[in-house]
Amino acid sequence: MFVESILAGRVALVTGASRGLGRHFAGLLARHGAQVVGLARDTGGLAALAAELAARGHALTPLAADVRDGASVERAIGEAIARAGRLDIVVNNAGIALTKPAKATSDDEWNAVIDTNLSGAFRVARSAAAAMEAQGRGGSIVNIASVLARRVAKQLPAYIAAKAALVKLTEALALEWAPIGVRVNALAPGYIETDINRDFLASPAGQSIAKRVPQRRFGKPADLDGALLLLASDAGRYITGTTIGVDGGHALAWL
Repeated sequence: MFVESILAGRVALVTGASRGLGRHFAGLLARHGAQVVGLARDTGGLAALAAELAARGHALTPLAADVRDGASVERAIGEAIARAGRLDIVVNNAGIALTKPAKATSDDEWNAVIDTNLSGAFRVARSAAAAMEAQGRGGSIVNIASVLARRVAKQLPAYIAAKAALVKLTEALALEWAPIGVRVNALAPGYIETDINRDFLASPAGQSIAKRVPQRRFGKPADLDGALLLLASDAGRYITGTTIGVDGGHALAWL
């Protein structure tokens, strides 16, 4: 059990914070004491989250940014530090998925997924690590990968390629940035129920997937809380270059 103030005094930046798991992660970090900056293209979603957290006594600074644009990322991280005074934690959550057979996937569609899920995470991590090094305090970067970095599924070639590459990128950055005190780890969720996918997971197709999960259920966002807090906080200060799977054993099951 993590205490409510485990992140007190820390500033955390969450990309893709306007919905889904990013929204949950932003709220989680705020509840555990962090000053949170939420990045997303959907400023309306960020504003709604900021209002919801404010009603509960927590603060979130909403900033518009597009991880596909390096200049946008640089500006957002600079503004986040200007407002909050520091940067300690980054949750690289922004991502998109495309369900389409490989032969029907266009170059533009492939590039959009890779640019958001892999290159976007790199852009954010690169800017954040430079800021953390300049501060002289180090920090923690958590990349959100997927169980599909270890397994495969049909009609998700770009998504699977991006998430698998993100795991290796995590290891490469962890090795390079360990001397400056920047830890880089990844969280690999299995199928987690959110507003975005709830209808599909409840459908016959979704339930057929649930039967292949050893725990025989889909995860809830709260199932990711312990692993994220471990990687983000000083509780995980000697952990870097690691991917933690939170998938009910799904990665261990037969394909």
